[in-house]
Amino acid sequence: MLTGTTIVFDLDGTLVDTAPDLTHALNHALAERGHAPVMLDAIRATVGRGARAMIEAALALSGIEDDVDRLLATFLVYYEANIAVESRPYPGAEAALERFKDSGARLAICTNKRESLSRKLLDAIELDRFFHAIAGRDTFPMSKPDPGHLTGAIRLAGGDPANAVMVGDSVTDIETAKAAAIPAILVGFGYGPLPPAGLVPDAVIETFEALEDAAMLLVNGTTPIPARP
Repeated sequence: MLTGTTIVFDLDGTLVDTAPDLTHALNHALAERGHAPVMLDAIRATVGRGARAMIEAALALSGIEDDVDRLLATFLVYYEANIAVESRPYPGAEAALERFKDSGARLAICTNKRESLSRKLLDAIELDRFFHAIAGRDTFPMSKPDPGHLTGAIRLAGGDPANAVMVGDSVTDIETAKAAAIPAILVGFGYGPLPPAGLVPDAVIETFEALEDAAMLLVNGTTPIPARP
């Protein structure tokens, strides 16, 4: 059982495949300024770093300069109105959340997406009911990779950082967890590239069916063998 344990999830690329809707919003903003669209694969790795990072990457890829703040404003308006057109939970995500809930764990979100957008997305795909806390990039004065974002999310959920696990898909998630001295599980199906040498997650899973066992092993002080190097 995981009673008393807090399981903290990143959102984009970890629980929910949001890249299509984010890319549509990005290309809408670019088109409004007369720029060509970008392909999803070209900016996929920036999704977990927030909308501004996506816009900056798109401009750099196209070799153009523009007002990032103006593009961001257009992006946010469009994205909020179309937040869950194609976004869906990853296979097995909802069932895993049900299992964690039944096992007595407390669940939280720690994401660099804005809190209001995170809540709207989770409500639209009917996952909001699982979470004791949702901490976006603007919930606290700091955001990932600052460890205070993660520990703040845990405490907001009524949990203890000494009994918690972080689940994410990016280098930023692993860095944040390591800085907070919290075990980190990397999902192998998300957006982020594999962490560089020296930044090793405590476990790697390729499906949500493996998540509960990995979390229980970490909580009990046993490190699972990563699924891939």
